[in-house]
Amino acid sequence: MQIGFVGLGKMGSGMARSVIRSGASLVVWNRTLGPAAELAREGAHEAANVIEVFQADAVVTMLSTDAAIRESILEPGILARARPGILHIVSSTISVAFADELERTHRSHGLAYVSAPVLGRPEVAAAGELNVLLGGDEQAVARATPVVEKFARKVWPMGERAGMANVAKLAANFALACAIEAMAEACALARRYEIPSNRLMELFTGTLFAAPAYKVYGELVAEQKFETAGFLLRHGLKDIRQALEAGEAAGAPLPFASVLRDNFIDAIAHGDSESDWSAVSAVAMRRAGL
Repeated sequence: MQIGFVGLGKMGSGMARSVIRSGASLVVWNRTLGPAAELAREGAHEAANVIEVFQADAVVTMLSTDAAIRESILEPGILARARPGILHIVSSTISVAFADELERTHRSHGLAYVSAPVLGRPEVAAAGELNVLLGGDEQAVARATPVVEKFARKVWPMGERAGMANVAKLAANFALACAIEAMAEACALARRYEIPSNRLMELFTGTLFAAPAYKVYGELVAEQKFETAGFLLRHGLKDIRQALEAGEAAGAPLPFASVLRDNFIDAIAHGDSESDWSAVSAVAMRRAGL
């Protein structure tokens, strides 16, 4: 089987390297120069264009936004020129409405489509230890599973509608953003009483919240060091907006998501658009005069 990969940012490059390590044949393309050539030196084939990638047996795309997928795949008419019977796996965090559109569009071209958003930061992707959420019809998911297992620790089927995987991913990112905000406000309170943030996070992650996400983000919140971005803050704002859109469409109010959206906008206004998304915690610190 030949696997294609489109979108070689921090996450996509890590996932692609896991595919190379598996021994599979890999063809890659990226919108900007550099990442594809680097992977070619590690054993991948660098495609001249997206159409060449879509001649593989299966293609994974890890483009950052709905617009990026539309501009790179849909608008140039790539699906109409794809190899018949190809499987397209979209691992980006995209809106539920766009996932539904992609499912319909692929069906109209006679192509298999699976939503496969992932849980994990770039270092987890590079280690091949992501949690992958799968949504799509049973046969397509069965075909996608051995592909995503090359960069997954565990695969989580979410349902036969592709967008169900995207709902689960947005719900997960929403919950994680809530955790970051809760830790930030807790640290702000503690610091006003001269309790060091690091000490409070040691307490949290050693007792109440002994989970990987709290340990990773608790340290970032405590240290307030966001220069190395595993997940860009502006993408965090995108995901919260998509969660709000999905909630409105389904009649599920998400009142705290509105608070988070405003906090992300506040953080961007203070220059943190390209910082790690945990920089949203700086908003709580500023409000507490810290």
